[in-house]
Amino acid sequence: MNRNDNGQFTKGNPGGGRPKGSTNKATAEIRADFKKLIDDNLPQLESDLKTLDPKDRLEMILKMAKFVLPSLKSTELKTSGEPPINIIDLGNGKPLEDE
Repeated sequence: MNRNDNGQFTKGNPGGGRPKGSTNKATAEIRADFKKLIDDNLPQLESDLKTLDPKDRLEMILKMAKFVLPSLKSTELKTSGEPPINIIDLGNGKPLEDE
């Protein structure tokens, strides 16, 4: 194992620890236990969701989705010399004014 003058591992140290982005054993075990807890209580969770008002139910589903679905990053579209993109409000069908 290669170390620098301060005793720290050098970057790119082959075989020196977990690969970047991998989870440690404790994290993997906690995730597995939590998944089992959810799986074992899924009927109760569904029942609890059904007791909520539609607005609250949707809010709760969206909150839970953050833990299951990957979050998408917003991207900026830059055009050069092309006509601008018109954004249309689907509520009234009219183009939105620039803010």
